[in-house]
Order: sequence, then C-alpha cells, then structure tokens
Amino acid sequence: MPKHNTRKKDGSFLRLLFYIVIAFFSLICLFPFVLMIVSSFMNEKEIIAEGFKLFPKELSTSAYEFLFRNPKKLMNAYSVTILITLAGTFGGLLIMSMTGYVLSRNDFKYRNSISFFIYFTTLFSGGLVPSYILMVNYLGLKDNVLAMILPGMVSAWSIFLMRNFMKAIPDSLYESAAIDGAGDFRIYWQIFMPLATPSLATIGLFLALGYWNEWYNAMLYIQSQVKFPLQFFLQKIVTQANVQLLVQQGAVVNTSDLPSESIKMATAVMAIGPIILLYPFVQKYFVSGLTIGAVKG
Repeated sequence: MPKHNTRKKDGSFLRLLFYIVIAFFSLICLFPFVLMIVSSFMNEKEIIAEGFKLFPKELSTSAYEFLFRNPKKLMNAYSVTILITLAGTFGGLLIMSMTGYVLSRNDFKYRNSISFFIYFTTLFSGGLVPSYILMVNYLGLKDNVLAMILPGMVSAWSIFLMRNFMKAIPDSLYESAAIDGAGDFRIYWQIFMPLATPSLATIGLFLALGYWNEWYNAMLYIQSQVKFPLQFFLQKIVTQANVQLLVQQGAVVNTSDLPSESIKMATAVMAIGPIILLYPFVQKYFVSGLTIGAVKG
C-alpha cells in the first residue's frame, strides 16, 4: 500500500477521533442546560420524590404559569436589567476605549504614571464599607439605578486590553490623519474605533454579562421593588420562596401546588436565555480580541 494512502487514512482516523472527543465534551457542556430546561417542566411531586432528571414521567408548566401569574413585576425586572446592561455596556466601552486610546499614544507625557495608578487598583481595594459610604453619603445613589451601573463600568484589565490592542495599530494612520488636519477625537472615533472592533466586542461581552447578572449592588443599594434587576428579583424568589413573601409580592397561590423546586429551574431558564443569544454575534471577535491585545505589553 502506498505511503500517501496510509498517511491519508491515519489523518482521517485522527480527525474522526478528534471530532468524537469534541462532540463528547460538547455534550458534557450542554448537559447542565438541557437538564435545567427539562427540569423546569417537571412535576413538583416527582422532583421531591426522585430529584431532577432528563426523562421525567410527567411534564408540567406549573412553574412558568406561576411566574407569569403576575408578569408585570417580571417584565419590570427585565426592563431594569436591559436598561442597566445597555447603558453600562455603552458607557463602559466609551470610557475604556478613550482611556486605552490615550494611554496607547507615545506622545502622551503622563501615560506611564496614569497606567500605574490604574494598575494599582487591581492590587488594593478600599473595601465594602468605604465603597458603601462613597456611594450613599457622598454620591447620594441610595435606591438609584446608577448604583448598579457606575461600579461596573470601568475595569483596569479591560483598559489595558484596549490599550494593548490600540498599540498594535500602526502609528502611520495617526500621523496621516493628523497631517490631513484631523483632531484627536476624530482620529479616535473614525480611525481607531473601527479598527478596534475585536477588542470592543470582547470587552462589551464581558460588560454585558456582568450587568445582566447584576444582583450584588442591587442588594446593597436598591430598596424599591420597581428598581430590582432581573437576577436580584429571581434570586429573591428562589432564596425566600415562602408563602408569606409570595403573598406580599401579590401572588395568590395554593401551598400544595407551589412549584418551589421547578421554579428554580424556570427562573434560571428565563434569566439565561436572552444573554445566550448575544454570544453568537461576538464569537468571531472574541479570540482575536483577547490574543491580539496580548501581543504587546
């Protein structure tokens, strides 16, 4: 048998083996999501008796019916989360891209000093108590939606990622635009920003995930129920799922039919669904945004 045929068969076998291994690990990654979706449709009595499983004996929509008995609060929580996600992501990308652009310029005299102060924040933090005093006493953001937006808007790691990515953009583009009479902001907005799309998509995904999963700052600063974000609203349902709380929230339920277990999975499905749809749009930029920005220091 010719050697090239043997090599071709060996290559085909290895490729098939790789596909099988990747498919196996993909199924392992998909298993929690499938179990979560199936369990959200399980009967409460079956969950209590046999636990969560992939193939239930009976399907039930009681958990979703319970969630949508009072859809106004759920939709309000969705609207708050969408608001803070859009505002925080856009604002964070704008601020961090401008900072990264300035720090990437060799003609900026204080770039190293400012970079040090930004890096210093990754080593030391003021702590919870000073942060709370600052937000409540000095900024007056108690029970304010901005208390969920401002703390997560800027990240030192993201600034350095943006700076390193913009360093990889040739200086000749900046010099050519400057010769043509373009100002710094126009150069940043019309030249550097379009070229920095991979890093913007990567950082934007991290920001969007952080804001979509926001609940900690809401727990600290938000008091009005109409300002609860989705994750905090669902977390309260899951951790304090008792009849008294549910009645206070306006839900009229029968204690024997209360889907206290399946509702945990149903709330997880409702929380994770929309953000999963975002990933395919930024996937093609994700790897390049991380690797290209890491080439230069």
